[in-house]
Amino acid sequence: MIRNVSVRDMRWPTSLGAHGSDAMHTDPDYSCAYVVIYTMNGAEGHGLTFTLGRGTEIVVQAVHTLSSLVIGKDAADIFNNFGSFWRKLTSETQLRWIGPEKGVMHLATAALVNALWDLWARVQHKPLWKLIADMEPEQLVNCIDFRYITDVITPQEAIKILKERQPNREKMEREVLTKGYPAYTTQVGWLGYSNETVTQLCHKYLSEGFTAFKLKVGQDLSDDKRRCKLVRQIIGDDKLLMVDANQNWDVQEAIAWMKELAPFKPLWIEEPTSPDDVLGHLAISKALAPLGIGVATGEMCCNRVLFKQFLQSGAMQFCQIDSARIGGVNEILAVYLMAYKLGVKVCPHAGGVGLCEMVQHLQLFDYICLSQSSEGRFIEYVDQQHEHFVHPVVVRNSHYMTPKAPGYSTELEREAAEGYEWPIGSEWQKLFASGKFVDPRHATTLPPTKH
Repeated sequence: MIRNVSVRDMRWPTSLGAHGSDAMHTDPDYSCAYVVIYTMNGAEGHGLTFTLGRGTEIVVQAVHTLSSLVIGKDAADIFNNFGSFWRKLTSETQLRWIGPEKGVMHLATAALVNALWDLWARVQHKPLWKLIADMEPEQLVNCIDFRYITDVITPQEAIKILKERQPNREKMEREVLTKGYPAYTTQVGWLGYSNETVTQLCHKYLSEGFTAFKLKVGQDLSDDKRRCKLVRQIIGDDKLLMVDANQNWDVQEAIAWMKELAPFKPLWIEEPTSPDDVLGHLAISKALAPLGIGVATGEMCCNRVLFKQFLQSGAMQFCQIDSARIGGVNEILAVYLMAYKLGVKVCPHAGGVGLCEMVQHLQLFDYICLSQSSEGRFIEYVDQQHEHFVHPVVVRNSHYMTPKAPGYSTELEREAAEGYEWPIGSEWQKLFASGKFVDPRHATTLPPTKH
């Protein structure tokens, strides 16, 4: 029985080092709404949804509002019919009006749902990927709400696909336990980094075995050319280069800009325009295909319906699910199934607080149960905030090592939770005292929190 749900506003001052900076988000403070579900018998589930600082308090309030739909429920009843429960959570008759299935309410839903999955995996004494991979197809499909997507895939089709892939599951699991799953790094490419920092990081990650690197672009074309040239010269022509505009362009601007960057042979352009513009992404995909440049998007896709349209239309060549943007594991499973059926590779978005920790589990499910291949697929890797988790990601020789601890890898260390809770954490008190940030409790207006 679930007796209580707590949620905390957690923030880290990453803007001080320009970590995470891109054309649209110039000064992010990596943050999350951190949820803990407590049960009567002492079991806990930890979950989160990623944010960039200001506004996290709104997501926290949304979690509080949704918590009444979880407290008092028997967790076993939820897990036995998880798809139905997920629909109830996202279809509460009044709260749905301020979604539906998008925005702050869906971010809050993801935090709660992720905590429930962590709880389930802990109770079963399995890492989340193993919990899902061990499910019979009917049980897994029972976790998914297929409303609005049956024109692409039905529950019956999903069961058939999973059963067809079942004979190879044990083999794929043995392989990934041995070699891990390939990663690419964005750590070299934040827009606010100096030439010296970019150069140093490129050499660092090359020495660690990385063969794929991503750069942020989109503010200044001449500077983008300079930075692409710098990175390409360091990593060589035999390595992969991706670029990411973080939604900064109009459609025709994106096409023209990428034609200028084409000589640097990027594998993809990520989020070239509005994340909701399916037809715009389709136009960009068609224009760039002759240049060998694909379109990647999905980290800001708000739900499975938008993913359905991107996948159906051919507007994305690389599908980038995010573990906290849509409604948690249940909805992400639906996207994986649609992507598999329609032949689109999934390369998860990661890098923010806890995202690397979570998406490794999701991509392992795909490797073991669906695609059963890592060819042309990667998990994004950014070396940020991992030290604050009880079970952080382990990356060796540019591969995510398969997690073995029970759960979803989402539990924060107690010291981190106490140090970085906004605005009362001990680390924030030091930053307020130094004058690097403004304590919002003492501010008379609402300026940016950073000087």
